[in-house]
Amino acid sequence: MIEEPNLPEVVEQSQVANLSQVDVQTVKAELVRMHQSSAQEIQSEDVELNLSAALTVNGNRVSTKDSAMVTVRSVEVNTQTTAIGAARAEKMSLHGAAGAVVAGSVELNNSYVGLVAGREVRGEKIESVILLSPKVEGNVTTVIDTRGALIAGMVGGLFAGIMLLLGRMLFGRK
Repeated sequence: MIEEPNLPEVVEQSQVANLSQVDVQTVKAELVRMHQSSAQEIQSEDVELNLSAALTVNGNRVSTKDSAMVTVRSVEVNTQTTAIGAARAEKMSLHGAAGAVVAGSVELNNSYVGLVAGREVRGEKIESVILLSPKVEGNVTTVIDTRGALIAGMVGGLFAGIMLLLGRMLFGRK
């Protein structure tokens, strides 16, 4: 019996991936451009999506138009009429809707966001459920701001503590 030598697995990453009207599992390249396509996972320095969808996007710069992404992790994200589940970035510009955005600098224009957390948030029309930021500039409509979140947390903790204490007094062993 002849033994085959253990060869290292070599994975070459292409420089540019231009995808149009395809569905792919994973894309790894320096630059990924997608038009009317979908991908499970994208790993790239630069990502450009147009009328496309992606489950997971990891890159340095992500730019989208009329697209959807479930999770995004990037240094810089710029979106136009895009829906995002959750995003983490250093600098984010959003025009569309998002479930959760955590970023250093957030610019929201005519956007609807569930949770926004950032060092500075600015925009023209911002609508959110929870907004956590020490510096906010612009017209903001929010259900819970930073102060409201702290108060809600304290009241919830106090209520839970009272309920546990009452439960122990009423149903505790003697």
